[in-house]
Amino acid sequence: MADNAKLKKAKSAKNDEFYTQFADIEKEIQAYLEYDPDVFKGKTVLCPCDDPYESNFFKYFALHFRDFGLKKLIATCYAGSPIASTQLTLFAREPEDNKTTRVPHKIEIIEFKDYNEDTATDLRDIEWIMANIEGALTRLEGDGDFRSEEVKALRDEADVIVTNPPFSLFREFMAWIMEANKQFLVIGNMNAITYKEIFPLIKENKMWLGLAFGRSFQGFIVPKNYPLNGSEARIDDDGNRIVSTNSTIWLTNLDHGRRHEPLPLMTMKDVLQASKHKEIREKSSFDKYDNYDAIEIPFTDAIPSDYNGVMGVPISFLHKYCPEQFEIIKFRKGNDDKDLSVGGKCPYFRILIKNKMYGK
Repeated sequence: MADNAKLKKAKSAKNDEFYTQFADIEKEIQAYLEYDPDVFKGKTVLCPCDDPYESNFFKYFALHFRDFGLKKLIATCYAGSPIASTQLTLFAREPEDNKTTRVPHKIEIIEFKDYNEDTATDLRDIEWIMANIEGALTRLEGDGDFRSEEVKALRDEADVIVTNPPFSLFREFMAWIMEANKQFLVIGNMNAITYKEIFPLIKENKMWLGLAFGRSFQGFIVPKNYPLNGSEARIDDDGNRIVSTNSTIWLTNLDHGRRHEPLPLMTMKDVLQASKHKEIREKSSFDKYDNYDAIEIPFTDAIPSDYNGVMGVPISFLHKYCPEQFEIIKFRKGNDDKDLSVGGKCPYFRILIKNKMYGK
């Protein structure tokens, strides 16, 4: 079982800085590039929770700076970053004690090339930039918190914000992005879908889920003092401590092709007869809610193609949601403003949807 409970505990303890693996970033962003090869062209990308010592977001965008046609790449670090494995040895001139108690700083890159003339553009060129280009790496005057005026100014300069924000500040972080009306690609927990600040944006198609979902993530790099319990916690070949979870999602307003792929559906008769879920095959019809005129669909792959009414589906449906195919009606509540119920019992949280393609 994934370490979801420990991630929640980390959130409550504010020990919630988990670094994303390079492969997960690369896999996700490729989907946006396939849909629009110029998605980042001429744009400034800000990674506001991303210590250049450690952040794979920073490394990924730096290494692809020319490929993507970026205008500028900015990454900032807040004071006291708890991850201290120094995957990038970029700051050799930093005092040794700063490797565990980081001073807030930022890095800005406006060009990336083979600076050290070794016939390759790689991390060594990033090191060269740090050591030789005046002003590329600078201390921040404040604590580096994304809510500071200093980092807000960088947000306002940026076109796209990409990061894995602290779980405990997710609501504030998303509000910080939305108030500036920026494009974004961020990692969150599936429970974020249920937040009153987030769901309306999904309903209005101002935000949607990205490509990777749940177990398709390879896991997060966690601090050295983080316990490694459970079958999905491990130490990789590089000595990084990795914890996986089945509740991780990307949230974004960058378009990608999977979002526009209609979900394959069967007729209601076929679903009830041939569903892989025994509890559905044993029914002659779907249950109806006590407090809303809609039917209960407990699995996304059991949504019928020939039902014209409202259906309640799991929140995981949003990973398959195609806005051309479905309309999102509301979340969780019935007409009495109480949780949807069937036979007096409340199922898991449901999203009420309607098939826009019925009869087409």
